[in-house]
Amino acid sequence: MEGLAAFTIIMIAVGVGLFFFLLPLLAIIDIVRSEFQDNSEKLIWVLIVLFFPIFGSIIYFSMGGKNKI
Repeated sequence: MEGLAAFTIIMIAVGVGLFFFLLPLLAIIDIVRSEFQDNSEKLIWVLIVLFFPIFGSIIYFSMGGKNKI
């Protein structure tokens, strides 16, 4: 059973790691592909996601979509 527990912990760690890597990546891809009312908004969102990857991505997906054209 120790092998199964270690495997489960490793898989959870990999899943969490992928989440922390993919969420900001998907946010930046969405920001770059989207059209905003002003180009400075796009730059601001990219900087927020780069400096605060997880928190910035969550804020972007919850609030950033409202500013798109």
